[in-house]
Amino acid sequence: MNSCRRIACGDFKSGLSVAFSRVKLPTNSRSRCHAAAAKPAPGSVDTGEKPRLRAIDLAQKLQQEKSQPHAEEPPLSGQQKRVMELKRFSLPLQHVHPNVLAKHLHRGVLYQDKDVVVINKPYGVPVRDDSGATSINSVLPVLSKMMAGMKIKSDSPLFPCLKLEKETTGAFLLARSEKVVEQILNLNRNNQVERKYWVITVGVPVPSEGVIDIPIMEREVTGPRPHYKMALSPLFRMNDAGDGMTKVRAHRQAHPAVTKYRVLDSSSGCSLVELQPFTGVKHQMRVHMALALTCPILGDHKYSHLNKLAPQKLPERVLEKLGLEQSKIRHLPLHVLARQIKLSGTNLADIRVSCPLPKYFIQTLNRLHLTFPDEKNYK
Repeated sequence: MNSCRRIACGDFKSGLSVAFSRVKLPTNSRSRCHAAAAKPAPGSVDTGEKPRLRAIDLAQKLQQEKSQPHAEEPPLSGQQKRVMELKRFSLPLQHVHPNVLAKHLHRGVLYQDKDVVVINKPYGVPVRDDSGATSINSVLPVLSKMMAGMKIKSDSPLFPCLKLEKETTGAFLLARSEKVVEQILNLNRNNQVERKYWVITVGVPVPSEGVIDIPIMEREVTGPRPHYKMALSPLFRMNDAGDGMTKVRAHRQAHPAVTKYRVLDSSSGCSLVELQPFTGVKHQMRVHMALALTCPILGDHKYSHLNKLAPQKLPERVLEKLGLEQSKIRHLPLHVLARQIKLSGTNLADIRVSCPLPKYFIQTLNRLHLTFPDEKNYK
């Protein structure tokens, strides 16, 4: 068997040498191969392996790359700076770790006692989110521990009481027990919870103060992008003669909706308006301002158009004041602030809490030359 193996190996080597002898390389290729093989590094042994990269060589290479001048990035335009500014003011807490959001809420507690807590809800963070995303409700256990001094077990859980939309910022009421939640809900049904909002509107409401009492219902908007939105369902319409009003039958899917409003200041074709809703219909204030008073809230891209979804269309002078172009208006956040919350006439402590204005809200007021009343004169 051994002799057979030696014969086989010998035959293979001889065949391989014949095969290589038949391959003819160009003259210049042969010379380059011989030259490369004939020039080992001085003082080194040619082992056939690639030379290792030494740490000092790598450091020198990095130093050379660092010393080489880099091509300067083109400066940002005023439009780009403005968009980055809006994002920085309105989007910092929408996609953060739950502990980060809880710490932010803890630092921004506006009021607390043995029954209730009032926090400053940031823009763009939902109160509840069934998809599992970070929300106010999802971080309440962590916030409760922080408020209890980071004890292992907190005897004061927190429960959200009233609704607040995702795009709304400001005072948000929490209860320390389910019993208090029921008490606050009963107070709210009896109009003993007073909530006031500040909004910036495109246009000036006429008259400057009043009450909007028009039911609201949800309807489907057909077209290239079918969607649902809330709409007015009025109880009166013009008669056939056009000289009076006729009462119509209420739609069975319509919800009563009542909003009190008061203009605080007007300038540059915009207004700072105080709103006080007496009912809690979805998107009530936005619908009443946009469709009843034809003064949509600044940054309301949903209700600025009746039958389509598109960024809000702003007048040229408003765009100029805001430092934006129409093509970038989608970055403008909704300007709705839950400014004040008041509880009274209960066995709970009477409280009145005002929320400070967020940075993007203050900046917009300054750009539009809108002023707001001092805290001493604000009621």
